[in-house]
Amino acid sequence: MNTEVRFLLAIGLMLVVLVGTNLLFPPDIPEEPVQEDVPAQVDSADLPVLPGSVAGAQAGSEGVDAAAAEEAQPALVEEFVTVEGPLYRYTFSTLGARLTSAEMVRFQSLNRDGVVDLIPEGASGYLGQRILVGNDTVDLTRVVFQPDPFGGLILSAEEGPRSLRFSYRHPGSSFGMDLEYEFRPDGYSVAVRGRVTGVDRPRLLTDLGEGLAYAEADSAGEARAMAYVGNHVRDGITSRVLDRAKPGVEEGPLRWAAFRSKFFVMALIAGETDPPSEQDYLGGLLLRPAELEQRVRVGVAQSVRGDGTFGYRLFMGPQDYARLSSLGQDMEEVNPYGWRFFRPIMRPFVAAIIWVLVFLHEQLSLGYGWVLIVFGVLMRVVLWPFNQKAMRAQLKNMAAQPMIQEIQKKYKDNPEKQQKEMMRLYKEEGFNPVAGCLPMLLPWPVLIALFFVFQNTIELRGVAFLWLPDLSAPDPLYILPIFLGVSMFLMQWVSMRAVEQQNPQMKMLLWIMPIMMVFIFFKLASGLNLYYATANIATIPQQIWINNERKKMKAKIPAAPASKG
Repeated sequence: MNTEVRFLLAIGLMLVVLVGTNLLFPPDIPEEPVQEDVPAQVDSADLPVLPGSVAGAQAGSEGVDAAAAEEAQPALVEEFVTVEGPLYRYTFSTLGARLTSAEMVRFQSLNRDGVVDLIPEGASGYLGQRILVGNDTVDLTRVVFQPDPFGGLILSAEEGPRSLRFSYRHPGSSFGMDLEYEFRPDGYSVAVRGRVTGVDRPRLLTDLGEGLAYAEADSAGEARAMAYVGNHVRDGITSRVLDRAKPGVEEGPLRWAAFRSKFFVMALIAGETDPPSEQDYLGGLLLRPAELEQRVRVGVAQSVRGDGTFGYRLFMGPQDYARLSSLGQDMEEVNPYGWRFFRPIMRPFVAAIIWVLVFLHEQLSLGYGWVLIVFGVLMRVVLWPFNQKAMRAQLKNMAAQPMIQEIQKKYKDNPEKQQKEMMRLYKEEGFNPVAGCLPMLLPWPVLIALFFVFQNTIELRGVAFLWLPDLSAPDPLYILPIFLGVSMFLMQWVSMRAVEQQNPQMKMLLWIMPIMMVFIFFKLASGLNLYYATANIATIPQQIWINNERKKMKAKIPAAPASKG
């Protein structure tokens, strides 16, 4: 049983009503007009692959002859150029101007020594370019580009953006390509600009690669999260798990295309601005067999402007909600929270919870483990007025029970009259039969939102607390799930002490529910267990006080009239 099913089962056991409300409030699908004049779609028949040389490109100007290219092309000598900043270390190969390494210097890999590298080991490099002209392809992934500066770049936090340029000129013709990558030392977004010369009306096919490298201790869980995602202009965001993807063509136009893992993302975003101009939308995706097993290699098509220029943005970094949101085009939805119908409800909860956790961490200088404990207690403090309101509503309902029983007895043979008298009683006494239950629903959206927060919130990745090596991963010793079950048992036991007549079903639930919760939560994130157990413990003193108040009020309630006969 996977993590999502376990959690869904938990929520189903605890709160069926909450799930029902989601069905009543489906998300509004924005109706966005799609321009007719979009880039031509990619047809797999138009994409012959010609590795190691430049194919013949026919475009009404000088032809690029493949045989002449092979003779004129000097021996391929691959060298590497590094761009290093406070947040990343990128390595490019002069062979095809391909990205061969994308290291996230602030994040340690949890499945090997060293920092996280987004490019999988054994992959031949990403971001290689092919030029599509008619039915022919000019393959530039195996030609030598000249870098400028040759020694690469070292960026400091005090500097502004700096650029690395690559250029290729085909010997004996005017065909060539220029690429410019503009890096910022304070962000993971890279502006890419380029120009194609010597051919008419070309299209660009950029190799996005074949997914991200595994970097988490739980490789099975990370494999389930590994996917490629596209944001279609008309159809919105679609996501496909990488090991289930098949070679083929997916039509555009797209606002962006991306690979994502559990905590990181590599995305190609259409255009240099937000929103992109009409001609800058991505044309579609070409999926080919990959070098790595159980993966596909994704190429992203894009039109080139009339003057031969093109531009797009790259994002290679963590799934930081604020950073992704700043990119526009709904990039923060690259790893959406939950099921499609669920997202509009969960999104504000998730955003608010992330903000609160980060705020407490930064302002109180506490580790995230202690932050979760403080947050669990604060939630109960914040909800305390609602619990009091629920208690008063329950007591008012208890006080009305004798009158309700009298109406039920008096009009037992006239259901319509009984219902009318009940409504009159509710109105005159000013109480709602379900008012005591509604405040109890409030903690559950927070619990559900926290489940999704722990799925891909980069701030919690790899954070240790006490014996826990990673708050975003399950407790390896299963101490917290057991403690969670004990806390739930105590909370229910205290609550049930105020009930004088306990039916067998209630007594059974007292034992079954904690056991079920341990079974469901033992594979969920330890941080989620920590929060929930803390909230349960913080509830017990409140429940004791409520029980005492309930006893005092109950003593004042007159007994129901004894039935005759």
